[in-house]
Amino acid sequence: MPEPVEPRQKRAELRSAFEDASFWTLCRRIPSLLAQIARMAWAIDRRDVLLLVGCQIASGVAAAVVLAATARAMVPILGGGLVPDRVREALPALAVVAVAAAVGRIAFGLAAWAVARLKPRVMTAADTALVQAMLSVELEAFNRADFSEQHEHAETGVMRCERMLYDAQSFMAAFIRLVAAFGVVTVLHPLMLPVLLLAVLPSGIGAVAEAKIEYRTHYQNAANRNLKGMMRWHITTSGYANEVRANSMRAYLGFWYETLSRRIDQRTVAAAGRQVRTNLLAAAAGGVCLTGAWATLVWLTVSGRVSLAVSATAVVAVRTALGNLANVIHYCATLFHSSLFLGDWKRFVDTTAAELALARGGEKAPVCPETIRLDNVTYSYPNRPRPAVDGLSLTLRRGEVVAVVGENGSGKSSLIKLLTGLYLPEKGTVSWDGVDLRTVDPDTVWAQTGLVPQFFACWPLACRENVTLGQPATWDDEAVWEVVETVGMREVVEELPEGLDMLLAREVWGGVTLSGGQWQRLACCRALYRKPAVLVLDEPTSEMDARGEHLIFQALKAMAADRISIVVTHRLENTKIADRIIVMEDGRITEQGTFERLIKAGGLFQELYELSQDR
Repeated sequence: MPEPVEPRQKRAELRSAFEDASFWTLCRRIPSLLAQIARMAWAIDRRDVLLLVGCQIASGVAAAVVLAATARAMVPILGGGLVPDRVREALPALAVVAVAAAVGRIAFGLAAWAVARLKPRVMTAADTALVQAMLSVELEAFNRADFSEQHEHAETGVMRCERMLYDAQSFMAAFIRLVAAFGVVTVLHPLMLPVLLLAVLPSGIGAVAEAKIEYRTHYQNAANRNLKGMMRWHITTSGYANEVRANSMRAYLGFWYETLSRRIDQRTVAAAGRQVRTNLLAAAAGGVCLTGAWATLVWLTVSGRVSLAVSATAVVAVRTALGNLANVIHYCATLFHSSLFLGDWKRFVDTTAAELALARGGEKAPVCPETIRLDNVTYSYPNRPRPAVDGLSLTLRRGEVVAVVGENGSGKSSLIKLLTGLYLPEKGTVSWDGVDLRTVDPDTVWAQTGLVPQFFACWPLACRENVTLGQPATWDDEAVWEVVETVGMREVVEELPEGLDMLLAREVWGGVTLSGGQWQRLACCRALYRKPAVLVLDEPTSEMDARGEHLIFQALKAMAADRISIVVTHRLENTKIADRIIVMEDGRITEQGTFERLIKAGGLFQELYELSQDR
């Protein structure tokens, strides 16, 4: 079977920040990273942040007390005299050790509780900000490949928020304990401090190198991972399950998915090999340095520069310091690693989405426009050889039903996106009553539009909300039942166990779904319910039976007098209701007129109509 093509992508702007980050750069950035995390958490719950910081400080103080009390207890224990007497003399110090250790454990538990409360809310805040950013961008942003990739990286940043908060807590805890241990070691003998730093430095450099490899691999797999996620949805959704099976696609789709997964795994496994080599090299260098540290401690003890009691305390302090220093380096690298993903999220929310945001102007669109005019409008999609709409001029008038026809790819759907302000033209102007839509707040345009797109949504909402879309005109259901009856769906809805309250999502326990034609009728209900000034129907009856189709076009004709109505259709018989028919070819209008005139004009419309009758 043919393997999937390797997706190509531009990576210049997605270059990993780790490429320029040295170990010292990482260390310098840690305070700002902690401040960024603290600001995010502070905005969520100040009490939990204060509790977390207080507990971390208490835990560090407890660790210092434990080491200091241990040093005091070692003097009588390792001194002269009878064992019972030495133990009795050490008991006060040992009691302090026990109490301090208990305080440290309690503080650690409370800190973990505070983090557990903060993590889900920080992640929710990041996730909500990303969703709001996606809702705010221009529709044409979804046509750009780089936008999709940046969105995928931002999604990863959201997922890392939860881990980053845990890493910040672990880093703070290890750092505070490390400072305590360093203080004790320095008091015992100043020479031990540089020896300890030398012992752990190779591990820190290795951790940074390992994180660089992981982050670079993440970016290399981004396009394949994105494509795999899209294909997974297509394979597993119930909407395409019949097509997958009836067309014998199961074997190929399984092969395709496995191939893409294997490509991702190969890069990840190769990276794992580089990571383990880095770890082994760092461990070997760290082992040599650690041996030097222990040798230095033995030399200090044998030479009499420190007593045996101090030496025993130093062993405890060294092990505590090494463990916490290793954790500091590890969580420092992990924090920096996570911060890069968080940077992708922040860049997308603050920069990428802002550059593509719906910021056209504050002017209000004319209410119930009398005319919509397109003047020499051109619009192109990325990587397409010719414009979807090319130098098109058109005037639509209130009270008129206009049908738009043409072959696939002629620009019909692009045209309706332009006249409703979903797209802004590259050249030319689209105006409502002479007001250019570039200068208008788009929400004031869309508040007056009703759109039934060619590919409509089957929202997992109650039947009522699938009609009102959360914008009820009244607090009773009379208007809802009116449009439901208009499209011939009343009997269907009344038969649902919970009527208008029925959840239309079969995937959720207790929910149901509708047939394709019933869903399409419900999609038409949404547009009719809005009673819009501009009504646009793009292939509104493609899945309906003859009765449903008749009802929709009867409703369209009945409400046409108070609005501008546009219907896009391939069923040319339906264009008989139109006051004017527009025929499109290659993004241009080649014919327009009434059904009776175009049927005899000898152009594309007549040709398509005759082909539709040739059965």
